[in-house]
Amino acid sequence: MTVKRFMTVGQWGIKVPKSKGETFRRYLLGSGGWCPNLKPVADGDFLIFPIVSDGIALPDELGCNYDIGRYEFESRERGREPARHELIGGIAIMQDDDPAEAESLLKSRPSIHTVLHCESPVFGEYRIKKFKVLAGVETTRTSYIEYNNRFTIDLAVAYFSARLANERQRVLGLMKEGERVLDMFTGVGPFPIALSKKASVIYAGDINPGAVGLLCENLRINRADNVIPMLADALDLDGYLAPHSFDRIIMNLPMTSTAFLKTAFSLAKTGGVIHYYTLQSEKGEMLPVLREFTSGRIDEKIVRSYSPTQHHAVYDIVCE
Repeated sequence: MTVKRFMTVGQWGIKVPKSKGETFRRYLLGSGGWCPNLKPVADGDFLIFPIVSDGIALPDELGCNYDIGRYEFESRERGREPARHELIGGIAIMQDDDPAEAESLLKSRPSIHTVLHCESPVFGEYRIKKFKVLAGVETTRTSYIEYNNRFTIDLAVAYFSARLANERQRVLGLMKEGERVLDMFTGVGPFPIALSKKASVIYAGDINPGAVGLLCENLRINRADNVIPMLADALDLDGYLAPHSFDRIIMNLPMTSTAFLKTAFSLAKTGGVIHYYTLQSEKGEMLPVLREFTSGRIDEKIVRSYSPTQHHAVYDIVCE
């Protein structure tokens, strides 16, 4: 008889009671702390999960004692690569309308409860997409964790992208304590909730009632009591908010945000910063437009690739 031997690898691991195993598993998967190429280990009444480092941040609400140390883990056998997809919480979004591949993906990823196919680009005044359920639970709603912040997401109700997670942390790193912030197109609240840790107050507006409803739910979940939600058209914000002015303004509406620049500059303090997000084909494409509003410093950064011919960019604009 041939005995099949498995290679083990030394890696950082976190040891938790089995009763808390599912809670920790979901958190590690959602936060990027899990090592996907290694298998968890059962040790009596405990589970040991492979993690990326010993410095992983764990929120207090996980609620139990745990130990972090070096352990031996079994490598996962590599099989067929799953279909290309974007993962948001427990939902995988596939590019292709392929139910059989969706079922395979669902079985290969225990953290996924639903596989969707996106049937449309962003459309309409409320900036939503149309989805089709290919496999799993019939829902477009899920929970999502980003840098210890927790969100309820409904993809059919309000647009959301996890791909700006690092960008939100970059902006947080630029902030000073006590800033007044305006998010003109807030969606379900990822920017204001991330920035609430440093801001004195954040006004967070959106024209989509469904998005504002989810924003209010997410503010409660994260106890972000310095964020003021607003159901409002961004073009009317100067009328609602004047004479208030802001140290920092977020303009994340990349396809049509140019129309709102006049409003943003009217609400920015002298020396304040506007983070203007746009889709463009060439570097510096929006500089001539932005120079019509300020002579201050403008720094440009590519956030991510969007298509073969376009990229998602941010301009950090100092208002003078």
